[in-house]
Amino acid sequence: MAMSVPILAIIIALHLIAFVFAVGAERRRSFAEVVPDQYDERTYCLYSTDASTVYGLSAFGLLLLSQVVVNGVTRCLCFGKGLVSATSSTTSAIFFFVFSWLSFLGAEACLLAGSAKNAYHTKYRGIFGGEDISCATLRKGVFAAGAALTLLSLVGSVFYYWAHSRADTGGWQKHRNEGVGMTEQPPEFGKV
Repeated sequence: MAMSVPILAIIIALHLIAFVFAVGAERRRSFAEVVPDQYDERTYCLYSTDASTVYGLSAFGLLLLSQVVVNGVTRCLCFGKGLVSATSSTTSAIFFFVFSWLSFLGAEACLLAGSAKNAYHTKYRGIFGGEDISCATLRKGVFAAGAALTLLSLVGSVFYYWAHSRADTGGWQKHRNEGVGMTEQPPEFGKV
C-alpha cells in the first residue's frame, strides 16, 4: 500500500477542523451568574450560551471520523506484508500507532467530558443569605487540552500513516506502466 495524497488530505482536514471546533468550544464556554428569582426568595444560576457543547461534540465526531479513516486505510496495523519483518519502518509504525491512539483517546476524553460538564446546569442555588455555593461551570482549559491533544493526534496519525505505508511497501513504490500512456511514441512516427 503506497501513501495516498487524498487520504492524507482527508486526515489532515478532519483533524484541523476538529482543532478549530475545540478552540471554538474553549472560547464559548458557558458562564453563569446568580440572579434572584422573581417569584420567591430563592436564587438561581443563569447560564450563557451552550455553543461550546455543540462545538465540543462536533470536534469529538470529526476526530473519531479521522481515526476511523486512518485505521481503516491501514487496517489497524493488523495486516500488511511489511509489518511482519522487524525493520525500522515497522518500529516507527508501531510507535506512531500507539502515540496516535494515546493522543486520540486523551483528546476524545477531554472533548466528551468538557461537553458533558458544560451542558450541566445548576438550577436553584438556595435562599438569600444562605449557603455560598457557586454555580457549576466548566473549568478553563479542558477544551484547550482537547485541542492540543487533537494536534498531537494529527502528528501521530500522519506519521503513523507514512511509516505504515513505508513498512508495507518497503520504501518508495515505483509506478510503472500505469496511467494513460500519453508519453509513448507510436512506432510509425519513429521512422524518418
